[in-house]
Amino acid sequence: MTRERPLAVVTGARRGIGAAIAVELAARGFDIALADIEAGGAQDVLSAVQAHRARAMLFPFDLGEVERHEHVLAQMVDWGGPVACLVNNAGIPAAQRGDLLDVGTASYDRVLGVNLRGTFFFTQAVARHMLTSAASHPRTIVTVSSVSAELASVERGEYCLSKAGLGMLTRLFALRLAEAGIGVFELRPGVIRTPMTDGVASQYDERIAAGLVPMRRWGAPEDVARAVAALADGRLAFSTGSVLQVDGALSIPRL
Repeated sequence: MTRERPLAVVTGARRGIGAAIAVELAARGFDIALADIEAGGAQDVLSAVQAHRARAMLFPFDLGEVERHEHVLAQMVDWGGPVACLVNNAGIPAAQRGDLLDVGTASYDRVLGVNLRGTFFFTQAVARHMLTSAASHPRTIVTVSSVSAELASVERGEYCLSKAGLGMLTRLFALRLAEAGIGVFELRPGVIRTPMTDGVASQYDERIAAGLVPMRRWGAPEDVARAVAALADGRLAFSTGSVLQVDGALSIPRL
């Protein structure tokens, strides 16, 4: 069967930034394989993707379960064809914010296990697939990390460590895949209004108003989605390994 639309895989796609990315890529001509740890509540994003005449399928799995990666990827490829774009968006926060000296092994292992270990091995699986499959569309890997890859938050140390590791992941895969023409990029969102930030929204409202974000507003999931889409079509492939800040100038050092 001939498939006219390239396939994009978006992890953590059920809501928030991942859902916005899935819808934006569908609008740009991709079919979407959505991956998320839960299926509940996914119908809204599936319907939004399909409204762009894209095919959409949800593949529920826990990114931290590395032993399932190859099986899930095979299901995605069987359903949608070769993967043209992988968006590593899935991630979890620290179990709770608190003193760095109180971080326990359970929270550390879970956050690093999903955000870094899980992302590394799923990217590895997709990269192997890309190198052995026919390509009729530019191929890209985009990892959504965070300004916390560089800006330290001592109350959520394990999260910052996981995001910092994604910066090196991007550089490593960019070097390994450069000869094959596969573009690898990192996006670092700043303060984005999503369900993950609901619990600290009032705190950030005050800090944004006080100048934390020079653009004086929250970021929206659509801000990140548009940046991903700009990379996914392969037009910036010679910039492979690059980092794109999506943070309203939050991360620019100031006096």
